[in-house]
Amino acid sequence: MQKHNISNVYNLFNIMLLILVGLPLSSHANDYSEKYAVIFDAGSTGSRVHVFRFNSNLDLINIGNDLELFLAIKPGLSSYADDPKAAANSLKPLLEKAEAVIPKNLQSQTPIKVGATAGLRLLKGDSSEKILQAVRDMLKNETTLSYKDEWVSVLEGTLEGSYFWVALNYLYGNLGKNYPDTIATIDLGGGSVQIAYAVSKQSAINAPKLPNGDAYVQQKALLGTNYYLYVHSFLNYGLLAARADILKASKNYTSPCIVEGHNGYYTYNGVSYKAASRKQGPNIRRCKAIIRKLLQIDAPCNHKNCSFAGIWNGGGGAGTKNLYISSFFYDYASTVGIVDPKEAYGITQPIQYYKAATLACKTKKQNMKSVFPNINDKDIPFICMDLLYEYTLLVNGFGIDPIRKITVVHQVNYKNHLVEAAWPLGSAIDAVSSTTSENMISYVGRISY
Repeated sequence: MQKHNISNVYNLFNIMLLILVGLPLSSHANDYSEKYAVIFDAGSTGSRVHVFRFNSNLDLINIGNDLELFLAIKPGLSSYADDPKAAANSLKPLLEKAEAVIPKNLQSQTPIKVGATAGLRLLKGDSSEKILQAVRDMLKNETTLSYKDEWVSVLEGTLEGSYFWVALNYLYGNLGKNYPDTIATIDLGGGSVQIAYAVSKQSAINAPKLPNGDAYVQQKALLGTNYYLYVHSFLNYGLLAARADILKASKNYTSPCIVEGHNGYYTYNGVSYKAASRKQGPNIRRCKAIIRKLLQIDAPCNHKNCSFAGIWNGGGGAGTKNLYISSFFYDYASTVGIVDPKEAYGITQPIQYYKAATLACKTKKQNMKSVFPNINDKDIPFICMDLLYEYTLLVNGFGIDPIRKITVVHQVNYKNHLVEAAWPLGSAIDAVSSTTSENMISYVGRISY
């Protein structure tokens, strides 16, 4: 028995030595020299699959000529509310193409995850859960990839926020570094806005909890480093949701936030809201007052520091030193000339959104294209409102100094490839990081005596 133990330790020592010097492992251990992850983003307008390939250092490596396999189909899962099986079957073509690029010997070790977002959240009754269960049943029968029931779910906002933080810090090469060397993220979507940044272990220990008992701070082990991540998702505070609430405050009358010369409606989540301008055009002071009320800037706060709506702000600290904002923040920044639309990122200040809002609010609807040539027609009536909302959210909501320099980002240059910073990459890194140690333990267990 003693001889067997010595042999086992010797074999394990050899494995670790090979890992340290970067040489490939022989036999089954070769399976872990590269890793794949398959992530389905099941959105409201369509379903998309991302296949990522990583080397033993967890660096992204090419699949063909690109750094990922990306495929999309329409419509989304929510379009099959009355036929869950058809919803699940709609993913099969994407699944087959994803599996085709993954080596057979790695498929059983490749995690597959399905994250559903806004579309399924809006379905009534148990339609959403029936669709998710149909997807689970389909994957059990159709794939050889590594699968768990809990990996098929409606993606919670906090999870989306943490995955986005992981993705962005990964692309900038920050994972594995101490938490003060990471970046903070604010991601403004249509229905919600997420903030995430790393805090110290002591801050995590002292962190309060939400009234429902959920934690503000998550612990993540990434590239051999433990991170304590403050994450909060402000549901219904995304840009498109905010438009609806701002218009609702006008009670079907003219709005001080709509550009001069517009008279129409805005539809969100199947509900239409009157969107008509006043004769004299927008009023910035009154519009900002509506936005501040919407954000509940003065809501009671049970903690030492709050952002808005009575939510704890995480306490700040070294993890907030470098701030990156994205999604609708980038879209409008590139539209109105805050950053160069030809560039994947740029440096700005919150005050720039206010200056752009001032210009937009005094421009008539018919003249908007001459002032902002890159604006989409559907956004013209709301540009004054949207820019004021983004400024107020940053400065009054999150407490960011109006002249503080921040980075607005859409894509990151990673190994001479422009990679979109989005939650599926973060989900893939999280999945691969958590399964790597499991796979190595499994391999060590198979060492022969």
